[in-house]
Amino acid sequence: MHGSSTTLWGLSLLLLIALVVPPARAQDCDGTTQTGFLLRTLEYNGQTHHYQVFVPPDYTPERTWPVILFLHGAGERGTDGFKQTAVGIGQAIRMNVERFPAIVVFPQVPPGRAWFGEQAEVAMAALDEVMATYSVDPERVYLTGLSMGGHGTWYVAYHWPDRFAAIVPICGFIVFPEAARGFFGELPPEQLEIQSAEDPYRKVAERIKHLPIWVFHGADDPVVPVEASRRMVEALRELGADVQYTEYEGVGHEAWEPAYAEFALMPWLLSHRRPKE
Repeated sequence: MHGSSTTLWGLSLLLLIALVVPPARAQDCDGTTQTGFLLRTLEYNGQTHHYQVFVPPDYTPERTWPVILFLHGAGERGTDGFKQTAVGIGQAIRMNVERFPAIVVFPQVPPGRAWFGEQAEVAMAALDEVMATYSVDPERVYLTGLSMGGHGTWYVAYHWPDRFAAIVPICGFIVFPEAARGFFGELPPEQLEIQSAEDPYRKVAERIKHLPIWVFHGADDPVVPVEASRRMVEALRELGADVQYTEYEGVGHEAWEPAYAEFALMPWLLSHRRPKE
C-alpha cells in the first residue's frame, strides 16, 4: 500500500524544499501574505504535527479561495512535514502552478499510521486551522488523496460527509486486506465497523452519495487491486450518485500522475459548491 518509493530525485527535491520553504507565518514583516509551500505546525491532543499549506502566488484576502485537503500515500509518511508535498498534487502544482488556483492543505501521517482515527482528526484540524487563517470559501472545500490517502479520502468523506463540495479518490480502497493490517497499525473501531458491514462498499456509498465524485485507478495496479475502485463506483452508481470513473489501461499503482495531470480535473473539481446550510 505504498504511495511511492523514495528515489534519488525525490530526496533531492525534499532537500530543495527544505532550503526554500519559509517559516510558518501567514504574513511577512511588511504585512504581505506569504505564498508558495509553507511549513506549519499544529498542536493536537498534546502532540505537535507538521503540515504544509500551499498558497497560490496571486493570493489576496480581498476575495475568497477554494481549499483542497490532500491525503498522501504510505510512502510519504513521516514527521518531517515535507515528503507529502513531493508526490501527487504537490508535484503537479510545481510542474504547472497556474492549473491550481486554490489553497491546498498537506497534513502528514507518522510512520506506522494511516488516515483513520486520530490521524483523520488531525487532517481535519489542519484544514480548519488553514480555513481560519486565510480568506476561504467554506462552500468550496474539496478532498483528494492517493493510495493510502485514497482510502483516507473515502474514510474522511464518510465521517465528515457535509464538509466537502466534491472528492477525488485515487487508487484507494475501502477494506484493508488482512496481510496489510500490521503495516498500518491497529484498525480503530470506526474502520472495523465499515469492514464488518454486510456490504462495506454500499455502507460508505450510502453516506456520501450526495457528493460529486471522480475516481481514478490504474488497470494494472499491483498494490491496490483495481477491483477496489470498481466495486465502490458500482455501489455509488446503484444509488444514483454523481460519480465519474477513469481507469488507465497499462498503468500500475501510480495512477495519481496521469490523474492530477488531467486537464479537466481542476475545472471539474472547483466548479462544485457545497449546498448552503
